[in-house]
Amino acid sequence: MAMTQLQLPGAELEFDPHWLSRHEADELMDALFDAVPWEIHRIRLFGRDVDSPRLSCWIGDPEARYRYSGTLFAPRPWHACLLPVRARLLRQLDVAFNSVLANRYRSGRDAMGWHSDNEPELGARPVIASLSLGATRRFKLKSRTPDGPGMDLDLTHGSLLVMRGDTQAHYRHALPRTAKAVGERINLTFRRILDVAGPHRIEPSQR
Repeated sequence: MAMTQLQLPGAELEFDPHWLSRHEADELMDALFDAVPWEIHRIRLFGRDVDSPRLSCWIGDPEARYRYSGTLFAPRPWHACLLPVRARLLRQLDVAFNSVLANRYRSGRDAMGWHSDNEPELGARPVIASLSLGATRRFKLKSRTPDGPGMDLDLTHGSLLVMRGDTQAHYRHALPRTAKAVGERINLTFRRILDVAGPHRIEPSQR
């Protein structure tokens, strides 16, 4: 099934609410619970180092190092359950992803704040493929300019959201907390890390 083009000025968004079947999504989520060495990352927020409000793991090829919020992450090795997903994304999107950030939201209290995936390692116009598993959560995009447009999207079990082009330059996104009783959710954001390492590299701004 072809992915649906979502209409948001200045963004390139594609969405498939059933990219994985229910059975495929169940199997992958169960495997990730056991296979991933989940940990709490420390992030810099308003000048302080704090625990991120979710469990995470950075996974990828050995060279796919990633700097986020002032911390350089070396990737954990790919687990077998993720390789078929990466291969399918390559066939469908023609993007050779070399890394994936796995985030585990244990309840509605776990969240992701407003940000753009605009680190130098990702390049000027990155492709981000976001695969959601488990409880449905509300994903929000808002323009980086005051009074600009935005969008709310429910990310369901087995859904795939692809962000391309100038989306990160024009928009921020977030997964807010919710007071509703929701189950666990795992989100996999596949990325391609470019080779920008070196003594003269530009550090990303803190967020």
